[in-house]
Amino acid sequence: MGHGGNVIAELMTDHREVEELFGRIQALPLRDERRGPLVEQVTIELVRHSVAEEMYLYPAVREHVRDGDALADKEIEDHGKVEGMLKDLENIPVGDERYDSVVDRLVSEVGAHVADEEQNLFPALAGACSSQTLDTLGDQVRRAKKIAPTRPHPSAPDNPPGNKLLAPGTGLVDRARDLITGRGKS
Repeated sequence: MGHGGNVIAELMTDHREVEELFGRIQALPLRDERRGPLVEQVTIELVRHSVAEEMYLYPAVREHVRDGDALADKEIEDHGKVEGMLKDLENIPVGDERYDSVVDRLVSEVGAHVADEEQNLFPALAGACSSQTLDTLGDQVRRAKKIAPTRPHPSAPDNPPGNKLLAPGTGLVDRARDLITGRGKS
């Protein structure tokens, strides 16, 4: 991921890519081993996306949007639910019936989160920020995704400054593990 444009365009493109991956997963039969690599790719994209939002988008929402604290807190809570499901999927074999159940819940939760952001948060942010601010946030989000972790870390901090301090190191370790194992390359 890393598409260019302002923060809203960047994140909406991410949303479409994740939806496309979900469609590919759901097109496969239940318990099909080919679901595993696709779920790993979804995990990588969702974690990177979420970390970038938590580092830059939600602090901007808190700063610029009326009732921004409540909006940001709700979105971070949604991320926590998704991250928990992603962590669960790491520990369930693809052929296990629980795997497909968690994937179905993940698709539903992410879909609701995406709809909420696109219908509520993004319009509020667009109305509260200049185009220059939105462009700067887009650049920050793209840089953050490049260094973000690629695996779920539910106990990691969700807010600055903790997430900005720990995410780059955790991301480096995750990308090294991915390189060694070939995760996310299929």
